[in-house]
Order: sequence, then structure tokens, then C-alpha cells
Amino acid sequence: MSTLTGTRHLARLILRRDRVLLPLWVLVLAVLPMTYATSFFELFPTAADRAAYVTGTATNPSIVALLGPVYGDSVGALTAQRGGFLTLIVGLVSLLTVIRHTRTEEEAGRRELLGATVLGRYAGLTAALTVTYAANLLLGLLTAAGLAATGLPAAGSLAYGLSTALVGVVFATLGGLAAQLTETAGGARGIAVGVLGLAFALRLAGDTAERDWPSWLSPLGWAPRIRAYEGERWWVLALPVALTVLLGALAYPLSVRRDLGAGLLPPRLGPAHAGGGLSGPFGLAWRLHRGALLGWSVGFGLLGLILGGAAEAAGKSVEGNAQLEEIMARLGGSSALAEAYLGSTLAFVGLAAAGYGIAAALRMRTEEAAGRAEPLLATGVHRSRWLASHLLFALVGPVVVLAVSGLATGLTYGLSVGDVPGQLPRMLGAGLAQVPAAWVLAGLAVLLYGLLPRFAPVAWGVLVVCVLLGQLGAVLELSQWLLDVSPFTHTPQVLGGSWTATPLLALTALAVLLALTGLTGFRRRDVPTI
Repeated sequence: MSTLTGTRHLARLILRRDRVLLPLWVLVLAVLPMTYATSFFELFPTAADRAAYVTGTATNPSIVALLGPVYGDSVGALTAQRGGFLTLIVGLVSLLTVIRHTRTEEEAGRRELLGATVLGRYAGLTAALTVTYAANLLLGLLTAAGLAATGLPAAGSLAYGLSTALVGVVFATLGGLAAQLTETAGGARGIAVGVLGLAFALRLAGDTAERDWPSWLSPLGWAPRIRAYEGERWWVLALPVALTVLLGALAYPLSVRRDLGAGLLPPRLGPAHAGGGLSGPFGLAWRLHRGALLGWSVGFGLLGLILGGAAEAAGKSVEGNAQLEEIMARLGGSSALAEAYLGSTLAFVGLAAAGYGIAAALRMRTEEAAGRAEPLLATGVHRSRWLASHLLFALVGPVVVLAVSGLATGLTYGLSVGDVPGQLPRMLGAGLAQVPAAWVLAGLAVLLYGLLPRFAPVAWGVLVVCVLLGQLGAVLELSQWLLDVSPFTHTPQVLGGSWTATPLLALTALAVLLALTGLTGFRRRDVPTI
């Protein structure tokens, strides 16, 4: 029997399981760069406009820290920089996909059942990597085709698409390696995401310093250094290919040298006796959610610092563009553009906070699928209290992370305009205005878990739809009724205009209704049903 026996069948199984999620993230991440190029063609039609934008905005340290360096003033160069943050998302999605189909399967016991059949030793890891590699390469080709369709040079479009795809390939392989190190999927995700964060920190340090050598240590720093549309350096693509081979050479031998269900790193032993905080479901929920809440809060805080620092530069980007200057003069000057920028970025942060709410709500499904919920509910713990303990974090978590992001944004933006006391409460309010919309998606996750637990991950698909509607709705000129499907469409613009609390109250009421319906369904169904 070959070590790869059964790979094709496992790959088909992965494609079947991810038949909705996989095409969604490939499509979204492929279309976004095309929308950036279209926007730059419309907003900066002349070389002088683009040069002014580069001088005033694209080289701003906060913009460079978030997106990466810019190597020219062509529409292609600006598009490549604007899409720089997408490589981080591609890397994250890729490593999570591989871990889900390797370590998560092993932790759930399904890998052991499959291993009892005619299955090669390397089949599971190879199938997961093959599907994820193929998705990334498809993403790269679709991205290149879309950018070329907007009128950008084909060579630069291909260079940008391949550089993005190879970042995903690198971190997919990293996910395969991390899956061999620990005995839990959570531990593998922690290691892989930590390395991804280190790669982002190295890129940030190199791109904002006089010497850029730290960026050359990071796969995220290699992507912009191919210099798409500005004299492509194709040899840079050899770096992610070489790193992928190295990581794979480590992952494959480790996958067969360890026991099934075990990791190479020994698990940390816990205390012999549980603390008093674990005496009830809320204490247990705090123990389960505290790490994620802390990590998300730190990430949102850092993101807020960067976004707030870049807002003033966005306000000055109209200088030298007569068309934009005239529009902004009617709206209140460059400060109006800065606030419009902050409002749009905080709305996107709100979508990310909804992702935290969904993840916290679906932790209940994870506990039930792992067999930990049933023995707990067999004690004196009531179902309502157990669900409420997790629901608390699904609702409070978005409040915390959005408050942190709003305060961080207000701090750096206030420092840039010399008005910290005035901007802190304004940005805090703008951030918290996204909370009810995030609650709606968290409530939807609870509803699906309570009534149809097998379909609870559909909540992630709804979040992707909301991202699509928010990013592409105006570009594609979609009907208003379709845009209204997203709860974030109804979030009032707190910055730069008058607003009422009515939409926020309506969204909150809808979130409560969804959560209560899910609670009712959970109380009436069998456990487990996953």
C-alpha cells in the first residue's frame, strides 16, 4: 500500500464538506483587489493626482504599517499596496483550513476511524494541503484575471496574484506542521496564528524603518517586494516556494513519528484540584473564553492604533485632486474625509467583531461535539444556565473588542489632530454603534445551534455575505433591498452626521429574539445531536 493511498478520496471529502465556505472565501478575496483598482481609476485619473496621493497618504507610516510599502504612483502600484492587508487574511484562512481537516479531525476521533481503512500514512495531510494549495492557486489566478480585466498590465496582475497565492501556500503548510505539534486543534491554531502574528510584526517593523531587512524575514514581507506593476522581480517568488518545501519536509516525517491523537509537545498538566471559579457554568465559560477574548482585544487595540494614525493622512489625500477637493469642500473639508474614512474602517472592524461573537457562540457546538456538554448537563446544571454562560461572551465580547478598538482609534487620531479628549468619546461611540449589528449575527449563530446544530456554521457564511454586501454592494450597484439583508447596512453613521437610536434598538431587539428562540430550541432537543 502506498503512503498516499486514499488521498484522492479524502480530498473529495474535504471539497464536499467545504463546498460552501471554500468558494466563498476564494471569491471574496479575488474580487476585492479588482474593486480597489476600479476605485483608484475613478478617484485618481491623472498621474498628478496619484503622485499627490502617494506623497500625502500612501507613504504615511500608519498606512505603510497596515498595508505595506508602495513602489510607484501607477494605479497598479496603488492597488498592490491597498491589497497588502489581504495577504494576512489569506494566510489566516489557509492555516485554519488545514488545521481543521487534520488536527481537528484527529481530535474528534474521525481520523482514527479512517485510519482503520485502507489509508496511507501521508494521505490525510496531503489531502488537506492539496485542497488548500489548489484553492490558493485558484485565488491567485482569479485575482490576476480580475485585475487584468480592469485594464492593469497582465504581467503585474499575474505577479500580484501569484504572490498572494504563495503566501497562502506557505501558511497552509505551516498549519500542517503546527497540527503535528500539539494534541488539540486549539493548541495548533495558537501556534500557527502566533507565527502569523510574528510574521506581520516583522513586516511592520521592516516597512516602517529605514532598513527593511526585518521584512525579508517574513513571508508577508515578500509579497509586496515582488513589486507588481513596477518592474516585477520574479525571483522573489522562489522564497515562499523554498519555505513551503522546508515546512513540508518537517511536517511529513513528524506526522508518522507520533502516536495517533498525540502531539510532539507534551501537554501541560493542570492543577490537581479545580479552583473555586470552576464551581459553576459561568466560571467554566470564563476559563474557556478568556484566552480568545484577550487575544482579540489586543489585536483590535493594535488595529485601532494603526487606523487612527492613518486617518489624518486620509483627510489630506485630496490635496492636488480638484475633483475630490470640490466634493470635500461641500462636505466640510478634509476633516470630513478623515471621518468618513474612520466610519468605514470602524464598520469593517464591526464585521470582525461579529466574527468573534459567532466564534464564541459556536463554542457551545464544539463542546457538544467533543462530548463535554452531555456529562455536564447530566449534573444539576440547567440547560439555560449552560447556554447563557456561553451566550454572555458572545454578547459581551463584541462590546469589549469594539470598545478597545474605538478607544485606540480615538487616541491616535486625537493625537494627530491635537484633540484627544474630544476624539476619544466620539470614536468610542462610533465603535460601539456596531455592537447591535454584531449581536444579530451572534444571535443567528445561537438560533442555528439551538434548532439545527449541524447547520450552525452557516452563520460564518452569513458573515461572508455581509462582508460582500458591504464591500461590493455600491460597486455592483445592487438593489437597496438586497443591501438591507445585512444588519450593518442599518447601523447609523455616528461620525459626521445626525443619527437616531432607533436602528440600534431594532437590531438589539432582533438579536434578543434570535437568541431566545435558539435557547428555546436547545431546551427541547436532544443532546448530543451533532
